[in-house]
Amino acid sequence: MDSDQQKEKLFTEFAPVTTEEWEALLKKDLKGADYEKRLVWKTREGFNVKPYYREEDLIQLDHLDVLPNGFPFTRGKNKTSNEWLVRQDIHVENIEAANKKALDILMKGVTSLGFIISPKLEPTIDELERLCANIYADAVELNFITYKNSLKVVQYVEQLVRKYNRNLEHIYGSVDFDPLGQYALKGKFPESSDQSFDLARQMIESAKHLPNFKVITVNGSYFHNSGATLVEGLAFSLAQGANYLTQLTERGLSVNDVAPRIKFNFAVGPNYFMEIAKMRAAKMLWAHIVKAYGPCRDDKTMMHIHAESSHWNKSMYDPYVNMLRTTTESMSALIGGVDSLTVLPFNAVYEKPSDFSERIARNQQLLLKEESYFDKVVDPAAGSYYIENLTESIAEETWKLFLEVQEKGGFLEAFKAGFIQEKIKASAQQRDMDIATRKEIILGTNQYPNTGEHKAETLEGHVFKAWDQQTNDAEVETLKPYRGPQAFEQLRYQTDQYAEENGRPKVFLVTMGNLAMRRARAQFAANFFGCAGYEIIDNIGFKTVEEAAGACLKSNAQIAVICGSDDDYPDIAPKLANALKDKTILVLAGYPKDLVDDLKAEGIEHFIHIKANVLETLQNFQEKLGI
Repeated sequence: MDSDQQKEKLFTEFAPVTTEEWEALLKKDLKGADYEKRLVWKTREGFNVKPYYREEDLIQLDHLDVLPNGFPFTRGKNKTSNEWLVRQDIHVENIEAANKKALDILMKGVTSLGFIISPKLEPTIDELERLCANIYADAVELNFITYKNSLKVVQYVEQLVRKYNRNLEHIYGSVDFDPLGQYALKGKFPESSDQSFDLARQMIESAKHLPNFKVITVNGSYFHNSGATLVEGLAFSLAQGANYLTQLTERGLSVNDVAPRIKFNFAVGPNYFMEIAKMRAAKMLWAHIVKAYGPCRDDKTMMHIHAESSHWNKSMYDPYVNMLRTTTESMSALIGGVDSLTVLPFNAVYEKPSDFSERIARNQQLLLKEESYFDKVVDPAAGSYYIENLTESIAEETWKLFLEVQEKGGFLEAFKAGFIQEKIKASAQQRDMDIATRKEIILGTNQYPNTGEHKAETLEGHVFKAWDQQTNDAEVETLKPYRGPQAFEQLRYQTDQYAEENGRPKVFLVTMGNLAMRRARAQFAANFFGCAGYEIIDNIGFKTVEEAAGACLKSNAQIAVICGSDDDYPDIAPKLANALKDKTILVLAGYPKDLVDDLKAEGIEHFIHIKANVLETLQNFQEKLGI
């Protein structure tokens, strides 16, 4: 039988199933439950996601007819591959040491360098030459993150590539010049907004002979790492980019010269499919925004994206989980079609990355490129019913918010009015509450902690604080990037420090009654108190209250958690309360509404359950224990 006959046979054996048939089956399985509540995902980005999508859901999408390298570039700018640059950043405190490291990692697969120049350094052309010694500028992308003198750096780069007779059209790279981003972080321009935009104009004019060197950056990662939703981060980034276009074209520059000089830095979060769609929607929307300024060709509207791992969700405890997080984030960015990517080393949020952690971060990209062949398929997400619809939904919601910012006068005016900060602050507070109540899980931090992991070493205070750069004379409230796990980590770190001198607080699990329920609630209690770094004393089960109370008192545990079923509690809980009252802090796992008042009268004041605010509850226990 030939292959055509085999295919025909398969088609005849498996008759097509209509959407109506699927829906009928779903409603039958739901047994009267609300379809919208049970199966439709209501995202924090402001739109709903259906439980499944089919080919018919693609009919209304306009962007599907676009080919790779075709306006609005949703599918990328390359017709033959999905190539990207593997970037690693280097903190430059010493010129020679930074150059040595750069040469080393270039031999290990890196194709893009990011030099983060210390604020203490004001590099001269000689120092920049030594920093880039033996690096072929036309073979590797060179990016400079300097806290001042970006204009000089651009001028030095051109002088040096001319000195070494490099092809100017083959010089790729950027400087991290982002006055609007700095205003958002610090609350004040170094001089004035007009002077900042005038400097941006000079930057573009100075780089006119370096057509592929980006001189203005939109740091969308600032919004993401401050707690913004995916739509907010994208909308505010686009508004910031449009602000640069407006200011610079009003200063006499052509959009043909300005738009190709702008680079977007986006953070990639853990929401796998949403992040893929975000990158595709970003390219589509930016192309339409630039198009409105009347460029001479469509290729002037292409967005240049550098992606980096999110800082927001990285944890200090159980840090190897960060490798899993950065892997999926990398996949999202690459499938979404970014131009370059930086993977955050797994330990970067709480200590200086080691050679090992940098190697792992670097190799994550190399494995995706060399072994998984992510660079071979032009647009891996093309035609996916789910991702294509997510792309459209994100674009629609982002565009609404973008227009709202424009109605307020654009990014700068909206920021001065506090509109952007209020939006992000509200989103951040909701995300913090979701983490505190475990609606959003950060593995190893607010759920399934490794209770055997302790950090007794002294850590710098910034690990648990927001990245606050606000100046004393700030004109506006600023963005304050932070990490979602920080509050839980600080609480657990306090326990670790306390344990060094006082011993680790103990939680004794009093397991009695129904086997299934006592085990389930014991596991719940162990996870609950493990998040604070307490020692958990678990037990197989006790036959009598006397046995349980005796073992608890012998353990010298500061907290005792009664773990059983609601049916068992009327009998065992009062007896345990009587035996252990005033000798330990009594907690009940669960919240039997009909019994709560009676149990409180017996001396059981604390209840832990799935609807509890875990963070707030643990903070109260810390206070009771004097930690």
